[in-house]
Amino acid sequence: MVEFIVDTKSKGTPFPHYWELCVGSCHAVMGLRSDWREQLERSRRELGFQYVRFHGLLNDEMSVCTKVTNPFRPEASSTLRYSFFNIDSVFDFLLSIGMKPFIELGFMPDVLASGSTTCFHYKANVTPPADYTEWETLIHALTLHLVDRYGIDEVRTWFFEVWNEPNLKFFWDGTQAEYFKLYEHSVRAIKRVDSQLRVGGPATSVNAWIPDMLEFCRSNDVPIDFVSTHHYPTDDPLWKHNDLSMEEFFAQFAHEFGSYERGVLRKMTTKARAEAGALPLYYTEWNTSAVLPDAIHDEPYSAALVAKTIIDNDGLVDAYSFWTFSDLFEEGAQFPTPFHGGFGLQTIHGIRKPTYHVFEMLHSTGTERLAVNGGTGSTVEMLAVRGETEITMLVYNHNIANGEIKEEDVQIVLNGIRPNGPVSIRRVDTQHANPKQTWLDLGSPEYPTREQLAQIDDASRLISETLESEIRGDECALRIVMPPHGVAAITVQI
Repeated sequence: MVEFIVDTKSKGTPFPHYWELCVGSCHAVMGLRSDWREQLERSRRELGFQYVRFHGLLNDEMSVCTKVTNPFRPEASSTLRYSFFNIDSVFDFLLSIGMKPFIELGFMPDVLASGSTTCFHYKANVTPPADYTEWETLIHALTLHLVDRYGIDEVRTWFFEVWNEPNLKFFWDGTQAEYFKLYEHSVRAIKRVDSQLRVGGPATSVNAWIPDMLEFCRSNDVPIDFVSTHHYPTDDPLWKHNDLSMEEFFAQFAHEFGSYERGVLRKMTTKARAEAGALPLYYTEWNTSAVLPDAIHDEPYSAALVAKTIIDNDGLVDAYSFWTFSDLFEEGAQFPTPFHGGFGLQTIHGIRKPTYHVFEMLHSTGTERLAVNGGTGSTVEMLAVRGETEITMLVYNHNIANGEIKEEDVQIVLNGIRPNGPVSIRRVDTQHANPKQTWLDLGSPEYPTREQLAQIDDASRLISETLESEIRGDECALRIVMPPHGVAAITVQI
């Protein structure tokens, strides 16, 4: 049996909901769709997300920067035209539901680009600007427009992040020096509008370039307000061989890619935290696997890994933006099936996955973390958090995909408390809040009927049940069974 002891009379430590600051999404043009908006509003309401980040704000599909020619005078010079109409539509919606944009500046409008290299199904241009002054002029005009439309006090609460994963050739067809030049032109354009607007980077994958970025900014007197980067547990081998280029790594260690050790994301954030120094550290992209599609995204395994990761990184990270809130996602073209291993917390039909419910459990916790003793050497771990009228315990049984794990009997002893009412428990595991299994039982329909979707959605519900408790004088004992990769939220009224 695994035993945990919580001294409820002791003073706890702050437990800020840092994972709620931001959540990720597919490219910006999706923000014009009603189903995207419905799923984001639900995520805001039920999970507490405050900002949303997406690629492609400046993509040609958003019509932000185009070249205008006179068809009656083809010999005349073309002029650049800016249109922020579609950006306004997306941002207006965000503010209407109580959210804000975490602005990623990218990708390159074709009329400003130095080349034609693109990424993704929607063909985002990833080349440096042909003229950095034209890029700076665009960013300055956009910033002026945002301040004029939304007010300086509002825009000062937003974030401006320059580009996405420039350390990967896939996303940036330039050098590190060229990215730093892009960053410098971007931050100077924004700060010319207002010095208090927040700008940061390098938005790299695999926790890369943080010392290089800060040294560049220090040496060249370039402002930087926060450090941003990305990681996934499947990055582990690449992260450990970080002295190699991506090409060198895959030439020598491709067989290791996708494997990882338990708790590796905490190791990554610990190192990044030290490198960032006094600056805020924002992980603007992470998930339980960088592979798309990957079946674990739809399964309880991911829910347990999410619980462990968020609890592990408490105190190390200022923001932790999960990638993404929805499987409405077009990087490799839109998948048609509801459970295709997409990154989202919700399926394309808005069905809540097991990971969604872990964020729901965490959102319902308070903000004072209590010390937990016990559980050493087990795959079962526990968080205890005190709110105004309750103590919530999040219990999770997790190991890496090929690691040893089994069902565990768990006892929780709460010292110094007698429950003020029934104790409740909510579960996520193979038997609870696991809609993919119902979809499989229905024959894995590619295009479910309305009736089938209703059945699948019903199976996704997070159900609260009563858990028996044993009172022993001035303490309360609880017993539960934790299946492999299960998560349970237990709430005790105080």
